[in-house]
Amino acid sequence: MNRAIKILLALFASLFCLFYAIQNIANLSAAQWFVGTMTAMEGHQAYPNTFGFAVTSPLLVQIMLWIIILLELAAGLLAGKGAIDMFVRRNADSATFNQAKTLALAGTSLAVVIWFGIFGAFGGAFFQMWQVEAGVNALRDASFFALQHGVVWLIIRADD
Repeated sequence: MNRAIKILLALFASLFCLFYAIQNIANLSAAQWFVGTMTAMEGHQAYPNTFGFAVTSPLLVQIMLWIIILLELAAGLLAGKGAIDMFVRRNADSATFNQAKTLALAGTSLAVVIWFGIFGAFGGAFFQMWQVEAGVNALRDASFFALQHGVVWLIIRADD
């Protein structure tokens, strides 16, 4: 049963990341608006001074968005391949099954990097997105997503 749960969690982590990437692609102009709005650092009355800098170049905003999307796709594909690897080795000995977790762990780790690192450290701390309504909601959700993927990583990582 533990192996089945780990496989399912890796599968759901994969779908989570892939769904976000596909949603971003399906809503590309809205996603670009969001990233551009957050990186422009407008509407920052609570902490009006910053050591950082705003990014307003449409090209740089587009590059930043595509980095996010490509990382979401990569995290989803890694976690998905890890779920397949674990499924194929579900009846193997513990050492073999534990080795099959590698890509699932890589995918969930990358998901934490996306939602904690990019959205938390850069979006929240550097670009101060918490100061605007759309940003605070996204930052709250990103924190939750990072926590979810971190917990999934811990469950999958636990030795068989």
